[in-house]
Amino acid sequence: MIAYHETGDLFADTCEIVESAQSIAYTAVDTILVQRNWLLGKRIAIECLNENGKADYGKKTMKKLSAELKEKYGKGFDFSSLYKYVKFHQEFPQILDSLRPKSGRPLSWTHYRILLQETSAEARAWYAKEAQEQTWSVRTLQRNISSQYYYRMLMSQNVEPVEKEMKELTASYQADKLEFIKNPVIAEFLGLSSNTDFTESELEQRIITHIQKFLMELGKGYAFVARQQHIRTEKEDYYIDLVFYNYILKCFVLIDLKTSEITHTYCSIIIQLKQQDG
Repeated sequence: MIAYHETGDLFADTCEIVESAQSIAYTAVDTILVQRNWLLGKRIAIECLNENGKADYGKKTMKKLSAELKEKYGKGFDFSSLYKYVKFHQEFPQILDSLRPKSGRPLSWTHYRILLQETSAEARAWYAKEAQEQTWSVRTLQRNISSQYYYRMLMSQNVEPVEKEMKELTASYQADKLEFIKNPVIAEFLGLSSNTDFTESELEQRIITHIQKFLMELGKGYAFVARQQHIRTEKEDYYIDLVFYNYILKCFVLIDLKTSEITHTYCSIIIQLKQQDG
């Protein structure tokens, strides 16, 4: 039910109604999104896994499917996304049973994307349980995994100081009640555009739209070459968001736009491209 109170503070009461309704709507939408992605992973895995059930996902089949889905439904179905769906199905085979927990709120798809970063099945299960029962925000979960919270709890004879410190350091994350509104994954699923945060493609479009101003800010000698430039290495295909050429320095400038935290994977891709260039 949507929260409703008459406290004498009209503004506070109306804000509570709006935020309560948004929270309920978000939970419903994200629960469907989790189910959709898990079922997509299940169906793709059945089609693409080899006979031994190992990590041969039928790259050609998945790439073809990705192209067809993107043409029909737009962004959100690139190869890496389909790969995540398959991994999601494999790592959380009983996920549909956890969408109606006895306590707390079901985890969002963004929570599960972060959980998939954890390689240990035991740690991943622990993080999932704690995140659901303690209603961790996405940022709290991300920070706890990045700071090895699970392993520090295991090694500590007295866990209370560790837990207390974690709660203090993540208090501001938990206080962000409207975190879900800023989630580009939800906006994309609903076909909406967020005015608070930008997805990578939206950020790219903003830069392209104001390309002249952007070039002037970069400095002299820059010429725009291409966007989403396809580059192929021995192992993978990559798409560079923006490509410029500096006719003074006589070199290309590759820009990969990211709105999320920089990971080792991003850095490895740049290093591979640099080594390939010679």
